[in-house]
Amino acid sequence: MQQLAKSRQQVDGWRKLRQRAADALELAQLEDASLRNGLEAEAEALEAEVARREWMVLLSGPYDRDDAILSIHAGAGGTDSQDWAQMLERMYLRWADARGFRTEVLDRSEGEEAGIKSVTLTIEGEYAYGYLRAERGVHRLVRLSPFDSAHRRHTSFALVEVYPQVERDDDIAINPADLRIDTFRSAGAGGQNVQKNETAVRITHVPTGIVVSCQNERSQTQNRENAMRVLRARLLDLQRQKQEEEIARLKGAHVKAEWGSQIRSYVLHPYQMVKDHRTGHEEGNTTAVLDGDLDAFMESYLKETMTG
Repeated sequence: MQQLAKSRQQVDGWRKLRQRAADALELAQLEDASLRNGLEAEAEALEAEVARREWMVLLSGPYDRDDAILSIHAGAGGTDSQDWAQMLERMYLRWADARGFRTEVLDRSEGEEAGIKSVTLTIEGEYAYGYLRAERGVHRLVRLSPFDSAHRRHTSFALVEVYPQVERDDDIAINPADLRIDTFRSAGAGGQNVQKNETAVRITHVPTGIVVSCQNERSQTQNRENAMRVLRARLLDLQRQKQEEEIARLKGAHVKAEWGSQIRSYVLHPYQMVKDHRTGHEEGNTTAVLDGDLDAFMESYLKETMTG
């Protein structure tokens, strides 16, 4: 019923737009000078609406309207990479906040000296996954390290994973017999226990080897529910990858994305630039980008995938 309501809303929208265009053309044929200003304003409004609807075509995937689960993992590079992972977390939180999206931390592993080793967030809002799927991949930072006493230039990497947040049971089936569930004490920065009880949950999906954990909530039940949300999303993404690999195999070409193939570079020294290696899109205002101004990168990627 939800899918039917969404489809009906879209069809009704196109029908109303077509009727508006027909009415405007009919009035234009009257050649009445007094209608000129109103017709020009209506023409501009119609153009803007068509452009908006053309853009929405880029977000027409089966899960694009859904909420997203976003995970960030620090790469090799020690404290610098862990600090970079936290910078990325801040960037996506600011992007979500600017759009009025709701965010929640499901799991977070603090860095040993600074930053984070990993974090998993939910980002809830219309088309959250549709936009954020453009961010999936390895992000590279080049800067003068604040953690190097000699202040040398360092290159850091972090992996961003994005999954649609699956709520419908028919999207992915999980056999309870395939799960191994462990509980443990939540740990804070430096490894100290922040809970005396074993509230944190780790779930292993035995057939695939996927492991998810959640320790942010004080309730074991809540952590288990959140871990299952992440597991469903990762299993759905695994299913998507297999489908894409099969399509690529049938087409006769397949290039697997590996850790080293970064999608975007953020250069803070010796010059300032953020460049997406998939689309060639560049921005010189690195501060704005790291403050969450990501729409231009997301839009260029979505256009590239649609036309490419």
